[in-house]
Amino acid sequence: MGVVPLVLNRGVEPAPTVRFAHVARRLAAAARAAGLEAPAFRSPPRLPGAVRTVRRMPGGVVVAVAVRGRPFVDVAADLVEGVVVANGLQGVAATRLRTALLEAAAEVCTAGPAAA
Repeated sequence: MGVVPLVLNRGVEPAPTVRFAHVARRLAAAARAAGLEAPAFRSPPRLPGAVRTVRRMPGGVVVAVAVRGRPFVDVAADLVEGVVVANGLQGVAATRLRTALLEAAAEVCTAGPAAA
């Protein structure tokens, strides 16, 4: 039996977990570029029914976000807020970081299948 080549259909929405990973990488890079801590990201949260959790561990912060059954813009917003919370930012500093992180995630959230 031969190997069957994998053909990707660019018109099909990629798996939400692929988009999750892509946005998580972008947000981590943007946080590091701003001189902040880039948390680890995972899905789903361990707490049943939670859409976002933040856990502080000895090695760093873990942000967990539910992906399944949710609009991806909501998932991305929860990832952004997780970075803000992980870094303990409030007020103007939090607003600036949210703006920068939302810009970093915008292409993946709005450009559709080809961006992820």
